[in-house]
Amino acid sequence: MDNSIVRLTGIKLKNFKNVKYGELDFCNRRKEYNASILGLYGQNGSGKTALIEALQILKYLLCGKEIPEDFWDCINVDAEQAELQFIFDVRIPKYSEKYEAYYEFKMKKEVTEYAYNWNEKKNDEQKTRLVIYDEILSYSYADKRVKVRKGPLIDTCTESVFVPVSKYECLIGKDKDIMTDLIVAKKFAYKTSRSFIFSPELLNANRKQQFDMEKQDGELSLEFVRHRVLLIRLALYGNSELFVIDTANTGLISMNALPLIFKYEDEENESVGLFTLPLDGPAIVEKGKADGVYKIVNNMNIVLQQIVPGLTISLKDLGTQVMDDGKIGNRVQLMSHKNSKEIPLKNESDGIKKIISILQLLIVVYNNPSITVAIDELDSGIFEYLLGELLRIISEKGKGQLIFTSHNLRPLETIDRGFIAFTTTNPEMRYIRMSKVKDNNNLRDFYFRDIVLGEQNEELYEPTNNAEIAFAFREAGEVSGT
Repeated sequence: MDNSIVRLTGIKLKNFKNVKYGELDFCNRRKEYNASILGLYGQNGSGKTALIEALQILKYLLCGKEIPEDFWDCINVDAEQAELQFIFDVRIPKYSEKYEAYYEFKMKKEVTEYAYNWNEKKNDEQKTRLVIYDEILSYSYADKRVKVRKGPLIDTCTESVFVPVSKYECLIGKDKDIMTDLIVAKKFAYKTSRSFIFSPELLNANRKQQFDMEKQDGELSLEFVRHRVLLIRLALYGNSELFVIDTANTGLISMNALPLIFKYEDEENESVGLFTLPLDGPAIVEKGKADGVYKIVNNMNIVLQQIVPGLTISLKDLGTQVMDDGKIGNRVQLMSHKNSKEIPLKNESDGIKKIISILQLLIVVYNNPSITVAIDELDSGIFEYLLGELLRIISEKGKGQLIFTSHNLRPLETIDRGFIAFTTTNPEMRYIRMSKVKDNNNLRDFYFRDIVLGEQNEELYEPTNNAEIAFAFREAGEVSGT
């Protein structure tokens, strides 16, 4: 799967948070650009963060991990279940094939137990969990010889492990003991808010089938290779190529912690991860990981000193220390270098720290076509002119995929309008692209004009009344006695 590329091309949300229905395509709308950029704009509470949270859930599922409780309250208050679908473009140059993959699933809340309330003498406190069910992975593919239309590869909407039976036997085989184990694994995934399709149990059963086929026949069937490549490639994408940055990461900065989210490759291996380093004192980092962070910092400085002229950062080595697990760790502290002076990075502005926390990912988005980075409130703390220039550079020269939400309208003036989408006030149609925009239109001015005149099919902003707002301020002051 060397040089293979995965690109998220579309998403559909139904009854997810405040989005009763929303659909967005992330396809590159300008052939002259290699990057795929989507900036999402709209008023508060109109579905921007919902998009980012949907991508977070996707990452957890592709990684085979349990969805944290923080996301359990994601079903629209007027619905019993939510439905999510993600569409991918998967290109495998090694096999001269291109896939279009569709991963969809449903979510609902389920009561798990009753907690006895001794004061009321009855069971009235219920615990709930979020369950993932009716997962379906479908695909179509094309190569130089044949084009196959969309069809299911794994459909879990059955009492058995999954259907179609022909695909099951191709991917897993006919071993009855493995089938029994997978039925148990499927139930366990259901009870632990995880994906069954991308669970370790299913992937390991598929790997065993590969081993058995190679041992018995000496070679793999073309059908098995196609199916396995797609399954494994999507799992790899979730584990090492999809990064989702929410406002919680940004919030760490205000609590004197800097999240360093990164992906880099060297001759020996590929490193993916997140370090949260304290800003108000030294951190103890395992020696092997410290070496990786040193490389990341040196790599970031190449770009950082161009974005903020004269600024570089470093990790100051304060010696070694035995960690709680007995391993040797390095005591390090993040430092800032500017005008020949070295100061702790904690003394820099939040905007500088925000740039540093995401810079390595922006570097990888610029250079790697199979990277997707989604950032909520990208503009938070970043000077608007610099933000616009960074997005212009990535959109025109970059190779990867960047999805972001923002309240700052500067990017509307700097990047192509094909990279911009908007939320609406209609929960039944949350996301739209601007229509009737000409090449010579300033998208920022066009957006403001539409708020006033309402030229789009959907309303972009719920109007407010300045006189009523002023009266409300005065009334609130009288009530509070201020």
